[in-house]
Amino acid sequence: MSRLLHLAKYQASGNDFLLIDARAEPIGDLDVPALCDRWTGVGADGLIRVTRGETAPLRFDLTNADGSSAAMSGNGMRCLAAFVRDAGEPSERGIDVETPAGVRHVAFVGDREVEVSMGAPNFTKAAIPMRGPAWETYLDQPFDLGGGLQVRASALSMGNPHLVLFLPEDPERYHVEHIGPALESDERFPERTNVEFARVRSDGGIAVRVWERGVGETLACGTGACAVAVAANEAGLVGAEVELTFRGGSLHVVRGADGEVTLRGPVAHVFDATVDLDAWKASAR
Repeated sequence: MSRLLHLAKYQASGNDFLLIDARAEPIGDLDVPALCDRWTGVGADGLIRVTRGETAPLRFDLTNADGSSAAMSGNGMRCLAAFVRDAGEPSERGIDVETPAGVRHVAFVGDREVEVSMGAPNFTKAAIPMRGPAWETYLDQPFDLGGGLQVRASALSMGNPHLVLFLPEDPERYHVEHIGPALESDERFPERTNVEFARVRSDGGIAVRVWERGVGETLACGTGACAVAVAANEAGLVGAEVELTFRGGSLHVVRGADGEVTLRGPVAHVFDATVDLDAWKASAR
């Protein structure tokens, strides 16, 4: 008998995910890198399993395209909310979701946008994690990119590690595909890091490109948007509310007076699919 896998694909500002409903019964081991492969698989930045939570009605578990686990994804959380709403989950008051980084609340803003409470940032090197004294922070520091190019940089955790680079020019002028992987695996970050290439524009918005840990360059990143907004706010470059523009679209971030960060942006259902895992494996041999 063939083993069939039912999944849905959603995207949030171009950041795309495969979602599997595992609330009724568990899903066994999956070859996530193969499923996420954009040439020989379904194609996505990651795969999200939706299960019942212990501390909230739902649980979010994300596996990156390279097979590594991620504790948090703002865009992934927003896709999860749209997925369960489309499946008939009551959503008038929003949804509480358990994640490896803690419980997060997701709410719907009109028909197309989803807002998620992302928690508060943590700046200590122990929390990021980043090598150095546990209590020390790394904010608005000079950072050498090589070749005589120096920028300002900040590191922080939004439930996962981020290194934010503030650039003097448009991020499109930088070789993200070369710089990103080198910094992702920089020895200062023992668990690797996401890397954001950001420039604060004259209109107060921020242009961003992002290299995601375990994925590569993506069209947008929710935790990355929050990290950039918070780092820019800490450096006095922007206020507590800012619009960030990625290659895949815009995301809106608000840093509350209590330190809590909120992320908002559009979500879209792309397609549903059924994969015959046995036939697919056989054809790949």
